[in-house]
Amino acid sequence: MDVQEIKQRFGIIGNSPLINRAIDIARQVAPTDITVLITGESGSGKEVFSHIIHQLSARKHGPFIAVNCGAIPEGTIDSELFGHEKGSFTGAHEARKGYFEVVNGGTIFLDEVGELPIGTQARLLRVLESGEYIRVGSSKVQKTDVRVVAATNVDMFEAVKAGKFREDLYYRLNTVPLKIAPLRDRKEDIHLIFRKFVADFSDKYRSPNITLDDSAIQVLMNYSWPGNVRQLRNIAEQIAVLEKNRHVNGQTLMAYIPSDHHSNLPMRVQQDTPKDDFSERDILYKVLFDMKKDMVELKKLVVDIINHGDGVSNYAANNPHVINALYEDLDMPKQHDSTLTIQHPASHQRADDYQLTQDAEEVEESLSLVDKEADMIKKALKKHKGRRKAASEELGISERTLYRKIKELNL
Repeated sequence: MDVQEIKQRFGIIGNSPLINRAIDIARQVAPTDITVLITGESGSGKEVFSHIIHQLSARKHGPFIAVNCGAIPEGTIDSELFGHEKGSFTGAHEARKGYFEVVNGGTIFLDEVGELPIGTQARLLRVLESGEYIRVGSSKVQKTDVRVVAATNVDMFEAVKAGKFREDLYYRLNTVPLKIAPLRDRKEDIHLIFRKFVADFSDKYRSPNITLDDSAIQVLMNYSWPGNVRQLRNIAEQIAVLEKNRHVNGQTLMAYIPSDHHSNLPMRVQQDTPKDDFSERDILYKVLFDMKKDMVELKKLVVDIINHGDGVSNYAANNPHVINALYEDLDMPKQHDSTLTIQHPASHQRADDYQLTQDAEEVEESLSLVDKEADMIKKALKKHKGRRKAASEELGISERTLYRKIKELNL
């Protein structure tokens, strides 16, 4: 059977050299029992080639089953593929045959094989090398004669390097690689495939046929088709059902094609531009946290001013970043040679009459620990009107230590 006959039998449309080459490889490898790994983007038609390989092989009268490895939960995939014994796990009320036992003598198509767990990959490798497997919960080795055709839409070599796929299994599956070209690389086939789809849907829904003008054909050719043949089929069906004008131009066709060309399909995409690591929500959170921090610092400053009017200069010296931030927020130049002081109001003035002023002359502050200690003791005694017990509690030291410090510092 030649390439053209295979196209007619399996409904493959197109004359692209890439698709012809893929069909020719499938035709040559089909009569053997060689394991085939079909690679290609999602929606490019990988499962069709698994049917070609099975139907043109000596196993064509045997069973064929397609298994989506990515759709089976990790906890049950071993049971699905290799079977299990009664009572081997919770819910195993009776023994069950796995796919490799059911398809004995036929072909099993493992779609999305790159999604297999590492443990299942080891079991699959043994089947491919010796034809042996063990049911879950059993110790008896069983034999099977199954042709394996696998498919994936991820870069298997990158998965091997990342440790997500066994290297020995990759080379065992990849005995004969079969790559299906994406639709955007087969531009000459896009219009032919679209015409076939709209003709089928027009016949199915008993509606007039759809024709495209030159501008619409150019739209088809220039679109990237991230969903490949599956996406083209869906758009053809939409137009066949919804479009009242059966002669479609480019502007009309654009209404059915998504404006956002980005795709979340499981396909390999080359990222040419770096992805921004910060979303708008992250930026908003950062701004809010910074505002909260500034408010806390401002509250500390106000409380210190109210409680210790004569200690503002000390606060400014110990917290220069707060003072600098205030200058920045007020669009004022930083005055590295100035300090903030407070003017004490008259007795008849209210607390909100306090005014912050800026001294032009530099006040040199002592950095001696002894001086600092003496200053703190004086403030505590002044605050508590000479009551030493209360002052010692304020300072966090014992009353005896306070007595000793007063004598040492001649206070």
